[in-house]
Amino acid sequence: MREYGEDDPLDLSAEDVRAMRAAAASLREVFAAPDVDTAAHRLNRILAESCGPVRLTAHGGGAPWHPHLDSDDEAPWAEWLLASSCMALTVLVWDRQRPPGGLCASPRCANVYLAVGGGAARRYCSRRCATRERVANHRKAKEG
Repeated sequence: MREYGEDDPLDLSAEDVRAMRAAAASLREVFAAPDVDTAAHRLNRILAESCGPVRLTAHGGGAPWHPHLDSDDEAPWAEWLLASSCMALTVLVWDRQRPPGGLCASPRCANVYLAVGGGAARRYCSRRCATRERVANHRKAKEG
């Protein structure tokens, strides 16, 4: 955050954390979309309900000019998180014409992942989850 112009102190209250978790939960709906149309509609709903019009900011000259969808440079952390994430996910959907990611296929994991790059479609958030599931399936096959 400091590398991108945020000054100290970066105070986060318990309420800030609670609100950021709620913002992340609404973004999860985009990652759970089964197709690009559903992802776009869910993203449009969040943008309409929670984000402001696009604006340019340089954070008082502390950073190069760049776009924001939050209401103000002093907006609450959750508003910034939701608006910035929506902007990034919008660019991914627009650029790739597919959902921006997905939910980890491991039943023991609640993470989301970004689908970046080409190749086969991802199913897991990390190699660790993929390996854990592959080992569990192998053990289950040996037992049965």
